[in-house]
Amino acid sequence: MMNLMDPNTYMGGSNSQNDRLADLKEFESNLGTLYTGGSNSQNDRLTHLNKFGSNPGALNAKIYIPEDLPAGAPLVVVLHGSDQTAAEYDVGAGWSDIADRYGVALLFPEQQRVNNMTLGFNWFEPDDSHRGAGEPLSILHMVEQVVSDHGIDRQRIFITGLSAGGAMTSVMLATYPEIFAGGAIVAGLPYGSADTLPTALLRMKGLGSPTAQQLETQLRNASAHEGPWPTLSVWHGSVDRTVDASNANGILGQWRALHDLEESPSSTHTVNGYPRRVWSDAEGRELIEEYSITGMDHGTPLKTHGKDSYGSSGDYMLEMNISSTHHIADFWGLV
Repeated sequence: MMNLMDPNTYMGGSNSQNDRLADLKEFESNLGTLYTGGSNSQNDRLTHLNKFGSNPGALNAKIYIPEDLPAGAPLVVVLHGSDQTAAEYDVGAGWSDIADRYGVALLFPEQQRVNNMTLGFNWFEPDDSHRGAGEPLSILHMVEQVVSDHGIDRQRIFITGLSAGGAMTSVMLATYPEIFAGGAIVAGLPYGSADTLPTALLRMKGLGSPTAQQLETQLRNASAHEGPWPTLSVWHGSVDRTVDASNANGILGQWRALHDLEESPSSTHTVNGYPRRVWSDAEGRELIEEYSITGMDHGTPLKTHGKDSYGSSGDYMLEMNISSTHHIADFWGLV
């Protein structure tokens, strides 16, 4: 019987060298589907952030700062998927349009191919998923630079990402929870669910996930922070064939535990025809929300026409008559 937990299952451990190389190539191709590339090619509105302290993760940094941004403005950190640039994700999701309309600064950390051949953030690598090291530390230094340069309100720093960017959003919220007021994970995975390439592929398919208690422990141990914790918005397609929707449940379980919330939501209703579940504290403040986009495969849900529409559809940027960008910004109080 195939042992799904054995890396040799995917690395071709019992085959010839050529077979092993073929298996590895196929494995990396499959893993690359997590790092969702876009096909948008509209004008790049972003500029380089050339100086931001040490950069142990060797990432690039892009920013978008609206004209006449007031002091004390909020900052949103936006993490792209793989085979996708920061500019392509911005065009697809429409974050710079949100920035213009509501006076929001944007930071776009950007992967380099020398670090990851699919341009995905290395959310599953031990060196890039812990506080004080690798890509998380690079992103932290980018945040600090933008805060300093533009007088950002430190109480209104948020982070979001798609797929591998969503998984790295989990990493940043876990390792630096004191920095972020809120996060939004789109088609991502729980923090601490994988620490190798083979386990990452398994978790994407909803196989072999750690227990709820193990995931909670991973999250609690990621920093010495004791609260308050960031609010969280979770988005996932109900028929996602790339990152199984069970990963959304894993994320919700982790963060409900930290916020000391019951498993059952405080309220459930529909928005644009899609179910939205909300977990609130005793005072009625919404701490966690989840959108399950019925019938959607892997990607960011968009509304590209009509009221409250943003972005442009393309590969893994999916027209679903609901703008996750708008609703995430609204959940954070930016709209």
